[in-house]
Amino acid sequence: MMNRIRTIVLLLIFLANLHVEAQEFQCSVQVVSQSVQGSNKKVFESLQKSLNEFMNNQKWTDDLFSPEERIECNMMINVTEALSIDEFRGSISIQARRPVYNSTYNSVLFNYIDQDMQFKYVEGEPIIYNPNTFDSNLIAVIAYYSYVVLGIDYDSYSLYGGTSFFQQAEQIVNRAQSATQTGWKSFESQRNRYWLVENALNQYHKPLRQCYYEYHRLGLDTMSDKPEAARAAVLTSLEQIKKVHRQKPSSFYTQLFFTAKADEIVKIFEESFSMEKGKLIELLGEVDPANQKKYNVLTEANK
Repeated sequence: MMNRIRTIVLLLIFLANLHVEAQEFQCSVQVVSQSVQGSNKKVFESLQKSLNEFMNNQKWTDDLFSPEERIECNMMINVTEALSIDEFRGSISIQARRPVYNSTYNSVLFNYIDQDMQFKYVEGEPIIYNPNTFDSNLIAVIAYYSYVVLGIDYDSYSLYGGTSFFQQAEQIVNRAQSATQTGWKSFESQRNRYWLVENALNQYHKPLRQCYYEYHRLGLDTMSDKPEAARAAVLTSLEQIKKVHRQKPSSFYTQLFFTAKADEIVKIFEESFSMEKGKLIELLGEVDPANQKKYNVLTEANK
């Protein structure tokens, strides 16, 4: 009898641990509403609690993640206007990071602010994602960016490994075409949810997706063992972006890459030798002129 009880207890512990390991995100969600006067603040407190539980308990993939493998991310919904007692408008910012092998460093993968955030929410309302319907703009936006982050994260570990997740995000976009809220349709903007996932799945961005893989797996993940070879791999990976830039100058997806990576690139090459810095500066001057001020640090050091 005691052995049977022990077996049952061990099985329950195993299943509990399996449940913990299955979750993909270690996500912190904040809902701020300083700009909204006179509204019931408990609504936003309830929303923040529900979204944190949703992001950290929802099963997004068929893969098992150990606690240290979970994708670190932050989401912040900044509510700027109450349209009614249960409808709000504002923005959502998302940042996601991945650990670098054999180090304590986390590399930023995605850093973006979406200004088209309009949603309905009633205090205590459950957050449930149904992949087959468009029931809630709030849940659709959260699920969309979850799949985008998964796509970029998986791309950073294997070549084009994130394709299925970008396709999931694309399905959400397709279901949202009848939505009254903005951010989902191609004609509304050249830089919205429609175009982000369109860029990710379009053939002309495959070299950039190859860059994500080479930059992280062949570059950053080998930095602790062979820093010079790792820097060379990062530079080689960035050359891939030139192929995209010459077809689609300053594309949305390219801009998102450099929004996440510009500061990191400077840090990687601070200790580089002059010839390597020169090649990098020439490349970045062509493919990322928007961040030229940041790269001037390397230019000055190269004189």
